[in-house]
Parts: sequence; C-alpha cells; structure tokens
Amino acid sequence: MNFNFGEILTRAWQIIRKHKVLWIFGILASCGQGGGGGNSGRGGGNSGFQTQGPDLPPQVMQLFQSIEQNMTTFIAVGIAVICLIWVLIIFLSTIGRIGLIRGTFLADGGEEKLIFGQLFSESMPYFWRMFALSLILALPILVLVGALFAGIIVFAVSASGGSDASALGAVAMVPLFIGCLCLLVPVMFVIGMIVRQSQNAIVLEDMAVMPSLSRGWQVFRGNLGPVIVMAIILAIIGFVVGLIVAIPILLVVVPAVLAFGLGEAQSMTPLIIAGVCLCLYIPVSLLLNGIAIAYIESAWTLTYMRLTQPKDEETVIVEANA
Repeated sequence: MNFNFGEILTRAWQIIRKHKVLWIFGILASCGQGGGGGNSGRGGGNSGFQTQGPDLPPQVMQLFQSIEQNMTTFIAVGIAVICLIWVLIIFLSTIGRIGLIRGTFLADGGEEKLIFGQLFSESMPYFWRMFALSLILALPILVLVGALFAGIIVFAVSASGGSDASALGAVAMVPLFIGCLCLLVPVMFVIGMIVRQSQNAIVLEDMAVMPSLSRGWQVFRGNLGPVIVMAIILAIIGFVVGLIVAIPILLVVVPAVLAFGLGEAQSMTPLIIAGVCLCLYIPVSLLLNGIAIAYIESAWTLTYMRLTQPKDEETVIVEANA
C-alpha cells in the first residue's frame, strides 16, 4: 500500500490554516449533525404547564388557556416551523460540505485567496445532486429499520391480547432487530466510504447522481486499503477533538449537578450559572467543531484527488508541497 497519509494530513491542515473561510463552511456542514436531539427535549417540557397552573399568575394562566383553545393552530405552526428548520439545516449542511470540497480543490490547486460569496455561489449548482445522493442512500435504511420496528410493535400488540405465539414472536423479534442493527454498522461504514467518494465525484468531476455512485464504488474498491486506513485515522481525530470539546461541558455540568443535588434542590443558582457558562461556550464549541469538520472534509477531498490522479502528477504535487 503505497499511499502518503502524512502528506494528506499535513496538506489538509495547511489548507484550513491558510484559508480560514473554510471554517465557516465547516460550521455550516456541522448543522446536519445531531440536530434532532434538541427538538425532542424541548417538546417534552410542555407537558408540565397544567400541573403548576394554580400557582401561576393570572396572565400566564390566560396565555396557557389561549394555547389550549387554539391547540390545532399551534400544532400546525409548530410543525411548519420544525419543517422549515429541517429544510434550512439540510440546505446549510449540504452547501457547507460542497464548499469544503470545492474550496480544498481550489486551495490545493494554488488558489491564493478563497472568498466566501464566490464559494457559496459555486456550490449551488451541486446542491440538488448532493441532496438526491443522500436521499437515495438514506431511504432503504429508513425503510428497513421502520419495518423492523413495525414488526416488533405488531407482535407486541398481538401479545397483549393473550396469544402465546404472538408473545413468542415478539420476543424472537428483539434479537433479530439487535442483530440487524449490528449488521448495519459495517454496512453503514462501507456505504459511508462510498458516499464520500461519490460526493467528491459530483463536485470535482461534475458527475450526475448515479454515475457518481458508480465512480465512488470504483474508487473505494480499487483503493480499499488507503480508504479504510484514512477512515480510521480521521475517525480517531474526530473522536479526540469531540472529547476535547466536551471536556469543558463536563467540567461545568457535573459540579453544577452535584451542587444542586447536595443542596437538596433548594437553590437553582448552580444550574443557572452552569446554563450561562454553557451559553457562552456554545460559540467556542461551534468554532472548534467547524474547524475539525473542515479538516476532516479537506483530508477526504485530498484523498480522493490523490487516488484518482495520474501517478506522475501525484509526484509533482508532493514535491511542490514539500
């Protein structure tokens, strides 16, 4: 396996250090990661309004009554807002990823200055192809997981009616479900590697969706060793950076929770202080995460470029960057 991993990792760092505009695209690309957890947490907090209703001021009670009387409208508006946010997240994360690929390509080709507006506008023609690629690959997995969940629910409902056969079937579905999820891990790993190559094919070679999948599979299959090793290296880097970003959060949250518990929940001050500190830390964590994603995506783009270019050109590039 003759592949210069050190050159890729070093060059990726040189690019994002020189062209800090890529940090912004890294922040945009991070919008699609872990965005769903916060919504569920906010949704669960509304159930406690009525339990404290008698102790609330009349104005607040009137507000809650108005919400209850117009519940359908509020639900419709809430769903519309969630859908709008979801569309915005998909758009920003996709544009961010395209901008990183395009920016890395230009920077590695000798571009002295990358301009955000130019990169953003140049990323737009690739948006729908990148979105369609993600949709094509996500739908079969969602259907499979949904079918397994539906099977468990059907057996569970049947078992609640007293049928021993249905109860046995429901129990048997659980290890089947777990086994399928475990099987999905390596499958998703392989698919992820192919998708990354396909995304680069769309942006760097201006391919359509289906040809890009074929190209991604060709690059992955023909360079199995370098792609897998690079994936492991970048996964370790991402894990370490994520751990570093999470340490300040733990240093703030854990003492606050302990102080709140030792005080027998008599004072909200520790939690309030922790909340303020976390709010102040959010921009820092977004920046650090954006830099990490910019580095990882740049490394993947350079990997694709090195794997698909002629060997003589690769030698010239390595000598120029040395």
